[in-house]
Amino acid sequence: MSEQKNDNGTESGKTFTQAELDAIVEKRLERERAKYSDYDSLKDKAAKFDQAEEARKSELQKAQESAATLTAQLQAKDKELATIKARSKVSAETGVPEALLAGETEEDCKKYAESLLKWRGDAPAAPNRGVDHLLGDKSGKGGTELDAAFSALRDSLFGEK
Repeated sequence: MSEQKNDNGTESGKTFTQAELDAIVEKRLERERAKYSDYDSLKDKAAKFDQAEEARKSELQKAQESAATLTAQLQAKDKELATIKARSKVSAETGVPEALLAGETEEDCKKYAESLLKWRGDAPAAPNRGVDHLLGDKSGKGGTELDAAFSALRDSLFGEK
């Protein structure tokens, strides 16, 4: 290392040979490398952390999807129960069987029950007269020949005379 003076007589700084400069740069690089010597291990740890985060996100997403599915099922069951309750209430109020009612809300069921009752009208239901009206009287008198034949068949099957 030598010092040189310029024309003014002031020092211009140190001058180094190429070997000295290379040694200085190499020392500086070693110090910098020492600062980041654990870079590769930190990089591996960061990659593992990212993988764990992705796995945790996947589990969270699965849990959220499952919760959404269960919530939808619960809402469907609640709606079904509300429909059953509405039909039962309207059936009790109007006398229309639940199986004949349509609609999901009480209001819809009432409207449908009213339309059924209006359609039925006030006419009484046909009486259950059995089969005698089809076959004529038991004696076969006054009926057609077919009535008499059916009457005889009935008597023979059921033991009536």
